[in-house]
Amino acid sequence: MSDHVYKKIELTGSSSIGMQDAIETAVAKASKTINNMRWFEVIETRGHINDGKIEHWQVTIKVGFTLE
Repeated sequence: MSDHVYKKIELTGSSSIGMQDAIETAVAKASKTINNMRWFEVIETRGHINDGKIEHWQVTIKVGFTLE
């Protein structure tokens, strides 16, 4: 295994479907401009409630990627 240097960025994805969809939305969008993404960690989860039901999710993640 070779040595790596990583950079971390913070992203917030949103979804009306659920937490996983919010995370996948953020990663998919970032992958269009960021190469070599390797891992993520969930930092914060929050949502909007309307009439006693969850209407929207927001999930903040940190994504690590290797520098070229």
